[in-house]
Amino acid sequence: MSTNNIDWNDVVKKEARGNDDEDFGEVQDIQGNYVLVQKGIINKEKFYIPKDRAESYDGTILKFRFSEQELNQYQREPPSIWDSDNIKETTTNERETNEESIPLTEERLDVSKKPQENQATITKKPVTETKTVEVPLTREEISIERKPASGQTEAQSPIQSQEEIKIPLKREEAQVSKKPYVKEEAVVKKKAITDNKEITEDVTSEELDTSKVDKE
Repeated sequence: MSTNNIDWNDVVKKEARGNDDEDFGEVQDIQGNYVLVQKGIINKEKFYIPKDRAESYDGTILKFRFSEQELNQYQREPPSIWDSDNIKETTTNERETNEESIPLTEERLDVSKKPQENQATITKKPVTETKTVEVPLTREEISIERKPASGQTEAQSPIQSQEEIKIPLKREEAQVSKKPYVKEEAVVKKKAITDNKEITEDVTSEELDTSKVDKE
């Protein structure tokens, strides 16, 4: 913002600050190309600063483009173009009203957010259960069928003692083995959930106690 865009009629009684946000006091008056700034409550200091040294005005603070160290270089006496009648009137009004600005401060909560990290633990555990599976098993059995001999085939003489004839029989037996397979997949997803949390802290502000002010 250039100085041409500053509403100089609106800056009176507003804060004046330097480029590093130093407190320059309060704007008291505007005359010609100069701004009258008064600093201090008890030991008041007046500075007459050229308008072109102003940097910006946001409706509350008139900011200058120099630091507090440079403030003392500006003259403490009104420049020659200053309206002496207006100065007398202002001084008279100051004596009549005897105004003093007392700043009252307050604390405000400034809450910041710091990321933290937690862990969600997912546990896989073995579960044993009994399963029954039917398996067809094949086995061989013997059966004896009697039928008449064909023809008059000559045979050996009958055996004289007991004789055992062994016939091999085949059968299937079940053999159990266990192999792991993936039965399903568990997909773990993360999503952000915003909760509103109330922060309660004590803050201190200043108030004026006028109970001890002497009244005539």
